Amino acid sequence: MVLKTRYLNAGVGALFASHFLAFGLYLPFLPLVLEQRGLTSEFVGFILGISLFVRILASPVMTNLSDRTGRRRFSIFIYSAVGSLVPVLMYLAPGAGTAALCVIILSVFWAPIVPLCDAYALDAVKKAKADYGKMRLWGSLAFIGANIGGGYLVVSGPSDPVLLWIAAATLLTGVVALPLPGMAKGGEEAKRQPTKEKADIFRKPWFWMLIATAGVLQGTHAAFYGFSTLYWTSVGLDTSVIGILWSLGVAAEVVLFLAAARLATRISPYSLLILAAAAGIIRWSLFPFAQDVLTIAALQILHGLTFGAAHLGLIAIMGRIVPSDWAGTGQGFLSTFAGVMTAAGMALSGPLYALAPAYAFWLMAAASATAFAVLLGCRSLFQRRIGDTNAA
Repeated sequence: MVLKTRYLNAGVGALFASHFLAFGLYLPFLPLVLEQRGLTSEFVGFILGISLFVRILASPVMTNLSDRTGRRRFSIFIYSAVGSLVPVLMYLAPGAGTAALCVIILSVFWAPIVPLCDAYALDAVKKAKADYGKMRLWGSLAFIGANIGGGYLVVSGPSDPVLLWIAAATLLTGVVALPLPGMAKGGEEAKRQPTKEKADIFRKPWFWMLIATAGVLQGTHAAFYGFSTLYWTSVGLDTSVIGILWSLGVAAEVVLFLAAARLATRISPYSLLILAAAAGIIRWSLFPFAQDVLTIAALQILHGLTFGAAHLGLIAIMGRIVPSDWAGTGQGFLSTFAGVMTAAGMALSGPLYALAPAYAFWLMAAASATAFAVLLGCRSLFQRRIGDTNAA
């Protein structure tokens, strides 16, 4: 059991690492690729928003298909292999129209990968006593490496070669998934049938209210994902410095993941959500005022709370309330709501950023305040439903 647990920690860690290596290149540097192809900031925001809406539609369908077939690892491989072809096409066929289309198509095949990886990791936690924090932190470390490496890659020449690295890392995700052991009862490849538990949890109004609020928490990063690189460039920061700043935020996230097992005995998953919302109010309210490296770095540390605390809390809650056989579907729904809020945030942030950059980030602060109010107002209801009433 000890050897299996260690193998799973390493294997799932590699799975997260390969995907977030690709995502760590995509998120901060794709806006630069699009901008160099002549797209305006408004159109960049529009394209990113549309791609997220497409992702919203794809995620629950593709994760549910994986759960119904019972072929979770093979699904990750297929989605990754096909998705890896898209950045190559974008590289070979330059132009604003091609770029916009490729961003949308890539979003479709990327949509189910993280939910399926999280679902597999939750099975490993439940059935092999694996440590989610120690598995997931490798994704964050890979994201840091991609931020730093991508920054130096872009500063030394045109940004288009980043697309080939994204393609390679995406393909690697699928290759890593295949040899992982099956975790589902009776074998992961066993055919599954819908259960009464599935119908129950996905028909409860409080479940949808909870993941909608969780979606708002994730969506508060929309302006950051879409426009922080452009904003920092506009105030005079070099792209290599920007890569380090992105990495610093994720480093704070890694520290939190390392402490996840100990934190679980001291603070409840629901309290982590409240903490994330409070940190978001502070981070996004002050973001436009931070224009020197030290001040920006101080705010970046809050990413450990605005994203890391929210993610750990949500993963723990979903592990409690969603049956293992339908964990992919549950994670897909969560990803969908996060995508809805993030897409809406990006679509709104584009015009606001063009009007005044501060307005885009203050919108994120308002969204954080809304989530904070809902979490406090519905605290007894949510905690009672998720069995969190005895935690801190």
